[in-house]
Amino acid sequence: MEASDESAENAALLVTVASRSGALRMTATEQGLPVRLDVDAEQLQRDPDVLARDLLRLCRQAAQRAGLQRRIQMSEQGVPAEVIDRFGHPRPEDVARAEILDDEDDYEPTSWMRPL
Repeated sequence: MEASDESAENAALLVTVASRSGALRMTATEQGLPVRLDVDAEQLQRDPDVLARDLLRLCRQAAQRAGLQRRIQMSEQGVPAEVIDRFGHPRPEDVARAEILDDEDDYEPTSWMRPL
């Protein structure tokens, strides 16, 4: 493998994630730092706290998915699982569990209807 190929493999992973509706789309690094954000105009009318919470959730999801990609990449390069675990990269089941919990916690119905 050439040096340029190796540096390309070790470059920061960027992952793009989106909200269920696709109205929020974010590309972020392994650390969850956003490098691109696409927000549909109607999203700007939402409560700023709720919008911020959704954006932070997308940052977490991107970081988890990028960490999983890094785990797979390291595994394919022959790095032992114990070493990968010490880096803290998530396993597939960790990512799935986190996304299910996010869906349960963060997707409250938003409606003009209120309980009596």
